[in-house]
Amino acid sequence: MSPHVPTVHTFNDNGAWCWFQDERALIDPVASTLLVGSIAAPEGVGGAHRAGNVELAVHDLATGQTQVVVLHPNLEADDHNVPALWVRPDGRYLAMYTKHKTDNFTRWRISTRPHDATEWDPEQTFDWTELTGGRGATYSNLHHLSAEGRLYAFARAVNDDPSILVSTDDGSTFSYGGKLFTRPKVGYVNGYTRYASNGTDRIDLVTTDHHPRDYDNSIYHGYISGGALHRSDHAVVDATVLSAQAPSQVELTTILPTGTELGGARLTHAWTCDLRQGRGDQAGQLAAVLTARAGDEPEDSDFSDHRFVYARFDGGTWQTFHLALAGANLLPHEEDYTGLAAIDPYDLDSVYLSAPFDPRDGRALTHHEIFHGRTTDGGATWSWTPVTEGSGVDNLRPIVVPGDPDTRAVLWFRGTMTASQHYDCEVVGLVEPR
Repeated sequence: MSPHVPTVHTFNDNGAWCWFQDERALIDPVASTLLVGSIAAPEGVGGAHRAGNVELAVHDLATGQTQVVVLHPNLEADDHNVPALWVRPDGRYLAMYTKHKTDNFTRWRISTRPHDATEWDPEQTFDWTELTGGRGATYSNLHHLSAEGRLYAFARAVNDDPSILVSTDDGSTFSYGGKLFTRPKVGYVNGYTRYASNGTDRIDLVTTDHHPRDYDNSIYHGYISGGALHRSDHAVVDATVLSAQAPSQVELTTILPTGTELGGARLTHAWTCDLRQGRGDQAGQLAAVLTARAGDEPEDSDFSDHRFVYARFDGGTWQTFHLALAGANLLPHEEDYTGLAAIDPYDLDSVYLSAPFDPRDGRALTHHEIFHGRTTDGGATWSWTPVTEGSGVDNLRPIVVPGDPDTRAVLWFRGTMTASQHYDCEVVGLVEPR
């Protein structure tokens, strides 16, 4: 009897995403619906007519039918503008999206009816102009803490620092909440931050110093709880997160110092990729995937060898391990872009990555392929299974979708990408019971 091979679904024929917004995709088990946000590009299906559309693929898990809803037509052709999604306590959906530093508005819409993504109330905006001096805002990340009755929306805004909007009415309105951390800016922007929350009383984060193009980053971890920012060891770094004043991220716990040697290489210019909190018997643990340059000597001369790093926190100590080869920079003008990786939100021992090398033997591949990795020793060693093979185009930036612990949905986009603003890609993925 032949093994079951899941069907690769096409959820949107023109779309891609960046990786500093979440959740970019969600499952609503009440409606048996998968929601997938993406941005259409002029090179893709529909061309200029669809370029810059903020789109939401609404996939019925029961029937297999998909409908694409446009949240904002022709906003801007840039994968950084993908919406962050959240299911409100009343069952209505919230979608928030922001341009790529080309204006000063965070935008959001709320679905008209609970558990129905086909119709949305009018768009609302928060204007950052007075706070940023008109220098723009980027990214949207939505994390709700029920113990506080507060929804946090993280953006890159004031001083190009991670900045906070807050809502106490489930996203109907937002106000400025302050800066998460800050320091004198070097180069393009300050810390690149990934977030993960338990929905109750804690938001974890990992972050960089600056853009890896401009600075030899280390990676830091901290968490928000009880209105304060903490180190991994629970020491308080900032007693009042929701204020205009903020500490430097160097006061957090360093989990990957620049110059760390892993996998036979000295790693520099690290970047954040994914972060997830443990659930069930993994509660209290964390896992992160990071990327870094290997062999870049002299500095800023060699971008041909990036590495994936797996970081695991057991509740007391961080450990870091070589995960896999990530290959050369994905785009010529972006020295540190890779195919990226994603952690299963329901299993920290499970990772999906996109790479131009087979992690089983290091063999070079024609295109980026998706692989599934599993560890039984906390990340020290991995076994790998190909998800895609022999592809004619690149398979990039996987997501493992949260929302339903009984359903595994692994998404990625495949096609040709030459810039964050120019790509001909389709959003695809696998959906199956766990």
